[in-house]
Amino acid sequence: QVQLVEAGGGLVQAGGSLRLSCVASGRTFSTYAMGWFRQAPGKERELVAAISRGGTTGYGDSVKGRFTISRDNAKNTVYLQMNSLKPEDTAVYYCAAGPMIATLTAGSWGQGTQVTVSS
Repeated sequence: QVQLVEAGGGLVQAGGSLRLSCVASGRTFSTYAMGWFRQAPGKERELVAAISRGGTTGYGDSVKGRFTISRDNAKNTVYLQMNSLKPEDTAVYYCAAGPMIATLTAGSWGQGTQVTVSS
């Protein structure tokens, strides 16, 4: 399985921006669908955004219009640009990789990066 390492989390004020990155090991990154999930304390994990091998993207309703997922296959990296952040975006954000978007939860996971949005 591919190994994933996230970075870019931190503390930001409401209305601010952060960019998360997730670097994957191996030489088959382009064959994976990639996604970002998040989990806040006391809440279930939710899909934030996903991108297919071909570059098709999808977003959770709560982040549409504010977050953008992208990938750079040459750098084995997937990004999550987060704009207009809200306190309710506070969570641990996880990167995931799988053969297709529908099977991301059964694939490889990173260790997570904390995002905290202050009001």
